[in-house]
Amino acid sequence: MTVLKKARGAAVLLAAALTVGACGGSSGGSSGDQGGQGAGQFSVALNEPDHLTPGNTSSSYSITVLQALFDTLVVIDAKGQTRMRAAESVTSDDQKTWTIKIKPGQKFHNDEPVTAESFADAWNAAAYGPNAWTNNYYFANIEGYDKLNPEAEAEGAKPTAEKLSGLKVVDPTTLEVTLTAPFSQFPITLAYTGFAPMPKAAFTDLKAYDQKPIGNGPFALDGDWAHNQRIKLKKFAGYAGPRPAKSDAVQFKIYASRDTAYTDLRANKVDLLQTIPPQSATEAKKLLGDRFVPTASGTMDYLGFPAFDKRFQSPDMRKAISMSIDRQGIVDAVYNGTFKPMASLLAPLVPGYRENACGEACAYDPAKAKALFDKAGGFTGTLNLYFSNADPSYEQWMQAVANQLKQNLGIADIQFRKIPAADYLSTLREKKEDGPYRNNWVMDYPSPQNYLESMWGAGNRMGWDNKQFNDLIAKANSASTMEASIPLYQQAEDVALAEMPMIPLWNWQDQAGYSNKITGVLIDPYSPNLDTITVK
Repeated sequence: MTVLKKARGAAVLLAAALTVGACGGSSGGSSGDQGGQGAGQFSVALNEPDHLTPGNTSSSYSITVLQALFDTLVVIDAKGQTRMRAAESVTSDDQKTWTIKIKPGQKFHNDEPVTAESFADAWNAAAYGPNAWTNNYYFANIEGYDKLNPEAEAEGAKPTAEKLSGLKVVDPTTLEVTLTAPFSQFPITLAYTGFAPMPKAAFTDLKAYDQKPIGNGPFALDGDWAHNQRIKLKKFAGYAGPRPAKSDAVQFKIYASRDTAYTDLRANKVDLLQTIPPQSATEAKKLLGDRFVPTASGTMDYLGFPAFDKRFQSPDMRKAISMSIDRQGIVDAVYNGTFKPMASLLAPLVPGYRENACGEACAYDPAKAKALFDKAGGFTGTLNLYFSNADPSYEQWMQAVANQLKQNLGIADIQFRKIPAADYLSTLREKKEDGPYRNNWVMDYPSPQNYLESMWGAGNRMGWDNKQFNDLIAKANSASTMEASIPLYQQAEDVALAEMPMIPLWNWQDQAGYSNKITGVLIDPYSPNLDTITVK
């Protein structure tokens, strides 16, 4: 997920990840809490979100909650097709000026009407540079963005506008959007939660709103966000959208590890876990039977490099590290063979995916890796490896990478920098890392642009800049159709792979499980469908 022009926040994002974890044994409630306890209530395992303002988070943990609280204009269905949700239609004659018709009669949880202005206000807030919201960059292709985000080089420069000139509220149900250039995939992007609307009540105190968001979705917040413990939602009786909740309430139980969450799933203390630990997958399949649900995923793991650090500026150095990593060996050892080693920057279900786009640079070859390493001048001093503490497997595969770098390249001094999950993205956005780092991407929408521009484009967290890449992305974005854009995105991918500022590692396969207390569980690569779940 995404990014800021000056502080890119690429994420662990869209919400194929209803993920993880647990805080201690009580895991988000009293030690006697049972999954689905209470009339019509079920529970979902989750890691602690960073924010609950749609425009200010790209965390998959946050998005899981936000997708229950908010209706976006469109949604991507299980087949990857765009379907209308809060919108009645999204149309354009030239791919540059888009007319969005809002379905009438929709309400926020405080009974405010959902209007075209609700979307314009939310988008303007996200695009306004001084707010420093994570999803700022998503609005960079709307006219007027530059005036809200003066270039960093102009020291002391301040925005000369507070609203995007490309947003025009025509009437309460019509929003006209003018882009800086034609972009045929614009309707797909509107499925991302960063484009959700916000009520006027939010803008009286944005900090307070982040703790108690008011949405327009089938569920509303019920009480306070109990940090590192729980988030409770209740069915919104005034919901007039296309997906009314079939249960009365949802409790997100906050965990610190998937292992603890899985233990609670086995004990019926939590009802839904979307990411079962790979080492437990075989047991879970036998234990849960039809309630074990494997799902193709758009989620990818990468190893990023701080290209702003002179020690990692050589493509040969970065390729040497890539070729010294035994992806299949790590997948087998850490993920029980359930993930797919990757030689592409895109996930397999994304249009334009090529299985071996990376070629030799992603193949395990210690001898060639060492030759490239020596050619690049080798490495002296401490090599720091960065990852978050959100899941034990991150440290496990980083340990495997460290061992391989020591054995294959002769790097003797390797240290781990394990960062709290809530602080990890800000560490990378602020470029505080001085060594390779775990980068995870959860697909926001099924387009090569969502991966390539979001992670390798202008303002990326690696500090990598390539004009040829940026020009190809711009041409692909302006193509008349998705089909016409694919070859251009593939050329851009080739440029990024030639320099390797971030290397692909593996593609996830989500393995969800749920208790026998709930039915109607529908899981796809694009979103968790909490509204379809019923409690027995």
